Amino acid sequence: MKRTSWSSGLSFSVDDVGVISHAGAIAPRLLADRVGLTAELSKAMARRRFVPVHDRGRVLIDVAVMLAGGGETISDIRVLRHQTGALGPVASAPTVWRTLDEVTAGKRKKIQVARARTRRHVWSQLPGGVPASKCAGRDLGSTIVLDVDATIVVTHSEKESTAPTYKRTFGYHPIGVWCDNTTEFLAASLRPGNAGSNTAADHIDVLGQAIAQIPANHRRDLLIRSDAAGASHDLLEWITSQNSVRGRRVEYSVGFSVTAPIRQAIAIAPEAAWGPALNLSGDIRDGAEVAELTGLLAPGMLAKWPEGMRVIVRRERPHPGAQLSMFEEADGWRYQVFATNTTTGQLQLLEARHRAHARVEDRIRHAKDTGLGRLPSREFALNQAWLTAVMIAADLVAWTRMLACTGVAATLAACEPKAMRYRFLHVAALLTRSSRRRRVKIPETWPWATAIEAVFHTIAAIPKPA
Repeated sequence: MKRTSWSSGLSFSVDDVGVISHAGAIAPRLLADRVGLTAELSKAMARRRFVPVHDRGRVLIDVAVMLAGGGETISDIRVLRHQTGALGPVASAPTVWRTLDEVTAGKRKKIQVARARTRRHVWSQLPGGVPASKCAGRDLGSTIVLDVDATIVVTHSEKESTAPTYKRTFGYHPIGVWCDNTTEFLAASLRPGNAGSNTAADHIDVLGQAIAQIPANHRRDLLIRSDAAGASHDLLEWITSQNSVRGRRVEYSVGFSVTAPIRQAIAIAPEAAWGPALNLSGDIRDGAEVAELTGLLAPGMLAKWPEGMRVIVRRERPHPGAQLSMFEEADGWRYQVFATNTTTGQLQLLEARHRAHARVEDRIRHAKDTGLGRLPSREFALNQAWLTAVMIAADLVAWTRMLACTGVAATLAACEPKAMRYRFLHVAALLTRSSRRRRVKIPETWPWATAIEAVFHTIAAIPKPA
């Protein structure tokens, strides 16, 4: 048999037969309408005595849907314009440019309020309530975990406010906050490439925005996690001051540099102070141990830090090829230190809780796959508006997972952005019309057809906010 026999009689042509591509992208767009985000954004973007042909809130949602579907440039809005039979009128690329140009600093604040109001409604509709953050095979209960981190976005042209970065690249250095419970992208700030990693003012700014995004009844128990960039006096004092708000408890878990006083404390720590560390499943991890250094530090070492701060260290036998400091080469252990103000709990659980901060790297990677990796304009303000659309896109994906990918559709809940596009958002469908109704038909042979149908039915049943 000829190897090319499968292609015998196969031909290609361009013809309008009612087939639409990326039909799954209808789901997050419909979700935005059902939960009230489109209407809230329309209010936020409204201008006196100006009635646009394309509602600006709708345009922002369409940009976010485009990003969720893998779009990388503003011209990719044409993919949604291809689906006008199902979506209705969709703005052109020039209209998208004008809309992003209208997202001023004042409009961004209104958009933040719109997102917070919508989030309150979404969280009230979550089946089973807000998911618990998990570590070492256990969950943290009602604690809302906020992970803050910065990343480098490399640019290959001279855009406004770009600069050389500490990694010897060139571009921007945005900082963001993600909710570990829900994977939502709560807040972000676009910064020049030479912005500091441990600038306390930037951390405080985005964390303040992120806390404002959390519904009021869920702000009572917060945990803020960061790497060593968050171990600054100003930031930890600000976090500590948040506990003065009545009915609120805010804890932190931040990386801590291995300085000379820390090395001295490690050197004098007795073997009895070390206990076994835990792995991701909660079992004992061979070759890893945890100890507390707070009482072993030199007098006055913690005097300038907020009251109640504890210093905990983890040691582990390094993997082959790991780079060690001179101090670590002396005894063959690799050390990682973090600080926290949590007063209760086993050291092993506190250390595993801090190590779970590494999940923020996945959130950053997902954000870069959803628009953050390629900023479209030479103008800084337009790129800030694009970053706002990236956050909205991340929220829509997270809300689709939590609200609609349940039951039969649970197989889609664990998909990363690329897998969700491949299985769900990029599915082709046939659009038919009869009795003044439109019907989107997904091929029954598609492996995830049943799950996709369940997602659409679930979204259609979501009650609109009062």
